Amino acid sequence: MSTRLARHQVAIDTTWDLTDLYPDDATWEAGFRAVDDALQALPAWQGRLAEGAGTLLACLEALDAAQVLLVRVSSYARLRNAQDGSDAANQAAMARVAALHARFDAATSFVESEIVAFPDGLLERYQATEPGLAAFAVLLSDLLAQRPHHLGADAERVLAALGEVLDAPLAVYSRAKAGDFRFEPFTDEAGQVYVNSVNAYESAYESHADASVRRAAWASFSAGLKAHHQTSGALFATEVSKNVALARLRRFESTESYLLQWHKVPLSVYRDILEIIQSEGAAHMRRLARLRRRVLGLDRLLMCDLKAPLDPAYHPRMGWDESCALVLDALAVMGPEYVDLARRTLERRWVDRADNIGKSSGAFCASPYGVHPYILITWSDTMRNVFTLAHELGHGGHFGLAMQHQRLANLRPAMPFIEAPSTLNETLLAQHLFARSTDRRLRRSVILQVLGTYHHNFVTHLLEAELQRQVYARAEAGGSITAAVLDDMKGGILQRYWGDTVEIDDGARMTWMRQPHYYMGLYPYTYSVGLVASTAMAQRIRDEGAPAVQRWLEVLKAGGTMPPLELLRHAGVDLSTPQPIHDAVAYVGRLVDELEASFD
Repeated sequence: MSTRLARHQVAIDTTWDLTDLYPDDATWEAGFRAVDDALQALPAWQGRLAEGAGTLLACLEALDAAQVLLVRVSSYARLRNAQDGSDAANQAAMARVAALHARFDAATSFVESEIVAFPDGLLERYQATEPGLAAFAVLLSDLLAQRPHHLGADAERVLAALGEVLDAPLAVYSRAKAGDFRFEPFTDEAGQVYVNSVNAYESAYESHADASVRRAAWASFSAGLKAHHQTSGALFATEVSKNVALARLRRFESTESYLLQWHKVPLSVYRDILEIIQSEGAAHMRRLARLRRRVLGLDRLLMCDLKAPLDPAYHPRMGWDESCALVLDALAVMGPEYVDLARRTLERRWVDRADNIGKSSGAFCASPYGVHPYILITWSDTMRNVFTLAHELGHGGHFGLAMQHQRLANLRPAMPFIEAPSTLNETLLAQHLFARSTDRRLRRSVILQVLGTYHHNFVTHLLEAELQRQVYARAEAGGSITAAVLDDMKGGILQRYWGDTVEIDDGARMTWMRQPHYYMGLYPYTYSVGLVASTAMAQRIRDEGAPAVQRWLEVLKAGGTMPPLELLRHAGVDLSTPQPIHDAVAYVGRLVDELEASFD
């Protein structure tokens, strides 16, 4: 039985180098103090923003500079905690950063309060006379949109001061998952003993070719979740109650409307994504599930079997160096500027790929302003890893380019656009693999990887979004939210989606415990928006070539200067109608058609 390594035991070349953020902890401490110093200076602008356009601009520039410092300080703490959330020093740094954010929000809440209190027309006159305010046009527009929901300076200052408390559900969940979730070792049919963890389960056992390994790992994993069942339910309920209360306090029609306010898309897009993909996509995914059960000769299909390899004998080992070269070749269509950024990300230890105790599960890309992207992944030499790496490089390429062309205030587009650049990279990788080989089994393997992405975004995350929709409707109607209620709701959603193709056991009903997305507003549905957009964009690139790539690069460099639908419209994708959603689901159907034919 192998054991997982502590952070200090893993090879240094498999870890990221955070010295580009801060050379050492002492320098980070100095950066922390610099944020506090900047906070002490900001109140000098309080009560003065209506004095003139120059005063407003000076305040916004000072605020932007302070936020750059804050992002760097908090990014360092977050990345340290992600590499080992079981480390007490990393936990303490995260707690300090959370408190710093709360102080920052409280000290700067006057900016929003004073701007939304401007008399009608004053801000427009300021913008007409002060060209420098053009750099903050998006920020100012967003603030004015909050006028109907603003609570007044005193109330806003109190809520800002409570930011650490309001963000506690995510912090508690993350700490529990990294430090408290424990899973017993399990044994396969041959008697081999395996060590289990969140990372090990999600990166290796969930897609293991041996059904006895998959199912024993699933039983161990589910039992580990069950140990925290009631606490997790209470934590989920706290997040829901918080958002329902804030939505009512701010006079929104619904909690969904409140949580969608910063997404800058019509409510109809959110609803179309949820309804069309579920209603049209379930049939294709059920066909895939039935194919998996037939080909693998399974007695029944459990949730833990949905990622089992359909061709287990074809399992090429994807080493790190080989995979990096493959991804760079696939991204060549994006041009030298984009590829150079991806190459530097891979070669300069900006990627953390080790597996160690306390490391955050899954994968993500962080792009601290003024530095460069950092990618976290747990590498296990699989084709799925290669697609995940391409995905995260999509985030890195997006924000790496945006940082070069936008100030911090305009860096991030609204959430529904975020997953489009990353999933487009996955599609480009698939196209590259299809083009360079005629091997039937390789093509089948790539199709399965692509379908894995659609399953991830059109099933896993989409059904998370459906659970959120039902949970918030129940809470708004006065219903209680408990672990048992969440189990029943999640189980019902899964049962309706899969019908009789998948057996929904207790572990499946507890999958709401696996993801932090429930503590991030209405994040889950945006995965599907991004994949719909990237499916359409990949077709534009196939049809048009360089002109489509050029438009896409312009959109990436635009950062958050346009709303999501406008960004996509500039790239040539129109999400103001549901047609791209129908087209993306139909593409999934064609992939399943080809996969079925390959086994006939």
